[in-house]
Amino acid sequence: MAELVAVIASTHHPFYYKASTATGEDRPPFADEWVRKVEAFRETLTRARPDVLVMVGSDHFHQLWLDNMPQFLVGKAPVYDANWYNEEREFGLPRMVLQGQEDLSSHILREGLDAGFDLAFSNELRIDHSITCPIITLRPEADLPIVPVYTNIFAPPLPQPKRFVQLGRTIRELVESWPSDQRVAVIGTGHLSLELGGPRQFGPHGPDPEFDRRAVEWISSGDVEGCLAEVTLDSLHAPGNATHGFMDFMLMMGVAGEGRKADYVDTYDLFHTMEAYFTWYPEARS
Repeated sequence: MAELVAVIASTHHPFYYKASTATGEDRPPFADEWVRKVEAFRETLTRARPDVLVMVGSDHFHQLWLDNMPQFLVGKAPVYDANWYNEEREFGLPRMVLQGQEDLSSHILREGLDAGFDLAFSNELRIDHSITCPIITLRPEADLPIVPVYTNIFAPPLPQPKRFVQLGRTIRELVESWPSDQRVAVIGTGHLSLELGGPRQFGPHGPDPEFDRRAVEWISSGDVEGCLAEVTLDSLHAPGNATHGFMDFMLMMGVAGEGRKADYVDTYDLFHTMEAYFTWYPEARS
């Protein structure tokens, strides 16, 4: 059976690529420290020596729209074109072509359906920065096949937070039941408090530092039940209008497991959002 060798959760700031590659007067003052933190975080994936990446993210209304919005979708294509024109224009992100792992995609879909998740799928999925930015930060070679999993965090009605946790637990079970000798890392990206287009978007820190503090504590300590007791679809409006992306972090807590403390935790408070990086190394099978 496959081995789950790393569980990783991070934010996916689309400006990182442009900031980290800028030089001279164009390089922002926070870039060097940001690069240092990301390179240290990258090593947590490198040391796990994965063969395959299961990538959890959320489409930013690029391919998925209100005419057809799946709650949870698994890509099952052999190849994925990545990044969109506006992401190139606004953030300088490069066009990318990423290889798919069709066998694992098929396994997750078949077994996920049988486990009670009515998963959608796409054979023609084009992915955006919620998945490409973690690849740029964690595996810039982009040399590993991926299984993209998209969640709906933008278009109500949304799944309840507990459903994200349940899917995370199921993804772990499905990865570990995949009849393969491959080493798999599951990487998921979301947000802490985040405001987009609202009055709190460009403050000196994230729109709700207290929520950020508590969120980091929930994630780093593996306090799934404590998080579920306080986080609701309604409560997530208060820390910022885009904070529902935190549910993808909750999904990753489900993958890592209740009470499982993160082996690596780091944060970086930028001028309008807190970046956050977490890694768990599952215990080796006995």
